[in-house]
Amino acid sequence: MPMAMFTFLEHYDLSGKKIIPFCTNEGSGMGSSERDLKKLCPGAIIEKGLAIHGAEAATSGVIVSSWAKKMV
Repeated sequence: MPMAMFTFLEHYDLSGKKIIPFCTNEGSGMGSSERDLKKLCPGAIIEKGLAIHGAEAATSGVIVSSWAKKMV
C-alpha cells in the first residue's frame, strides 16, 4: 500500500467497518496489503481483495464489476 494509506489508516478507527481492498499492480498482486490492513485496522472486517495486473486494467471492467457485486 502507498504510505499515504498507512497514514490515513493510523488516524481513523475503522472498528466494525468492512474493508474491501482492491488495487492494480505490476506483478506483486495484493502484496502484504491484506496483512497490513489487519494490523492497522483491528476490529475491522477485512475481505479478500482484488488485484488486477496493470496491463489488464483497461479491459478488466467485467471482472471488476462481477467482483464488486459479490462484495456488496
